[in-house]
Amino acid sequence: MNVTRILVFLIGLGLLAGCGKSGSVANEPRSFEQDLVFLKRHTDVIVLESGDRRVAVVPQYQGRVMTSTTDVRSNASFGWLNYEVIEKGILPEAERKGTLEEHIYIFGGEERFWLGPEGGQFAIFFKPGEAFEFENWNTPPSIDTLAFRLTNKTKDTAAFSHECELINHSGTPFSVGIERTVKLIDEGAISELLDFELPEDMKFVAHETENSLKNRGSQAWTRQTGMLSIWLLGMYKPSPQTTVVIPFKPGPEAQLGPLVNDAYFGKAPPEYLVVKDQALFFKGDGTLRSKIGVSPSRSKGIAGSYDANGNVLNLVYYNIPEQHEGYVNSMWEMQKRPFDGDVINAYNDGSPGPGLDPLGPFYELETSSPAAALKPGESIRHIQNTIHLTGSEEALDAIALKTLGVSIDQIRNALP
Repeated sequence: MNVTRILVFLIGLGLLAGCGKSGSVANEPRSFEQDLVFLKRHTDVIVLESGDRRVAVVPQYQGRVMTSTTDVRSNASFGWLNYEVIEKGILPEAERKGTLEEHIYIFGGEERFWLGPEGGQFAIFFKPGEAFEFENWNTPPSIDTLAFRLTNKTKDTAAFSHECELINHSGTPFSVGIERTVKLIDEGAISELLDFELPEDMKFVAHETENSLKNRGSQAWTRQTGMLSIWLLGMYKPSPQTTVVIPFKPGPEAQLGPLVNDAYFGKAPPEYLVVKDQALFFKGDGTLRSKIGVSPSRSKGIAGSYDANGNVLNLVYYNIPEQHEGYVNSMWEMQKRPFDGDVINAYNDGSPGPGLDPLGPFYELETSSPAAALKPGESIRHIQNTIHLTGSEEALDAIALKTLGVSIDQIRNALP
């Protein structure tokens, strides 16, 4: 989301104090069981399980993965939850006026389903003819407040579907079909994905989401009239010792483009973003509002983060088709290149100014599908795997080197 414009508007309305209050409550240490008990008081929750591992999924929040744990008996709970917004519940539309919920419900959760683009001439967050200003920005209900329908459930899988009608800023209508499956993945699948056998004493939890977007209408989705994309966003708990790592393909900018896109909120200072030869390091401490992105030409299909305090390594895998029509651009402006967007983003929340509270705080890892150039009846699919690993630093170091191409020591010492 374009947080800069949102925050400027909220400052004027004096709404940020409430957001900060909810964020501070939500960031008090809580176990998975405490998070689960709280969620069940306010909404239906599906708990996927395998051994001691658990994943909490909420149909009302579009089949969102709220949080997970490697061991239900431990204190681990990896997703960031916005307790105050969840407790408040989804208000009648008339009661949302003058609140942040008039525009978006920030429930939190470590993976949510969204659609892009957000801004530009093909935006679905702005009605036709409206200026790209926050008072006009509204998250479509289908990815904000409307429940996805549960179509299948097993002990370790939950499948959902949804249908909706959207219209973009250029006036193009979309008849959309959405399918989403959340699945716990076992040690064998993780080892195959990592190409690495997990040590016996390592704890883990991992889930895969398979997401599809279908053109249910009678007209093709094109570069001339606009295309949608699948957009998955994960909110995680920040800490002073958390560092995001995104490996990238090296090579000349003339051929592959910039190493990193940090134009979202201005350049991050060197203590928050360091770019090395084949990986970038970005702080996930929730103290400075900043966002970065990596293009599909640079992406290696993986991103991660390491919490040195909790000794947790998080990995996110995502698919990038060899052939595609580009990636949507969500900048809040009329765009010259609407399909030159990023495939992977990281966002660090933080205060917009002295004495003002952040929205969370939290940090995010976000992945996107290509723009969906679909004829009637066709679909596009985007798959994301999220893995949380805890164990000895030596064991995590071997996995970080194998998957991210950097050691735990390099991650820990990358930022000043």
